[in-house]
Amino acid sequence: MATMKSRFIDTPILYDGIQLRSNWIRDFTHIKGDVIASFIGPANVPIEKMVDLEDVARNAPIFSEDMLHFIVEHFDKDLERMVLRQRLLIAILHDLLHKNPSCRNVQRKGNDLYDDNAKLSVSVATSSPVSCLIHTGINISSANTPVLTKGLKDYDIDPLNFSKEVLKSYVKEMEGVNHAGTKVRPVA
Repeated sequence: MATMKSRFIDTPILYDGIQLRSNWIRDFTHIKGDVIASFIGPANVPIEKMVDLEDVARNAPIFSEDMLHFIVEHFDKDLERMVLRQRLLIAILHDLLHKNPSCRNVQRKGNDLYDDNAKLSVSVATSSPVSCLIHTGINISSANTPVLTKGLKDYDIDPLNFSKEVLKSYVKEMEGVNHAGTKVRPVA
């Protein structure tokens, strides 16, 4: 399996859905191969650029004044595997949030994070002709969102440090998965 790479992009970027495409990370950072990248910026995804068909049916566009975004690209085309990686990424976010005592009520429900009825995240996994992709965003600000939300500011969590922890943890998990596949013998 390919070595997983990571990068925090220190340029603020508006996430509008066009970043969820094959080789966007490579085009932006020149990093080739399997990679997880993060950046900070607003989110404004109109219905016509939405990937999640259930959100489209509910007419639920994505909007946040300030969000920490993660884009993951793996160069295989197994969508089920990518959905499992998406769940792993959300579990990592959940575990790291729970290190903060003010986040003890945060729960993972599928591929989203909630604090009671307040939503902290958005996430989708999809496929392209050459790879599979994830976008996960976690609110930094909860101001002016179209639904009840909470963000990292509400918990006094620094988004840059949090991002770096997530990137490191995801890469470590992928390395562990790769290693686990090399240390066993086949059975009949």
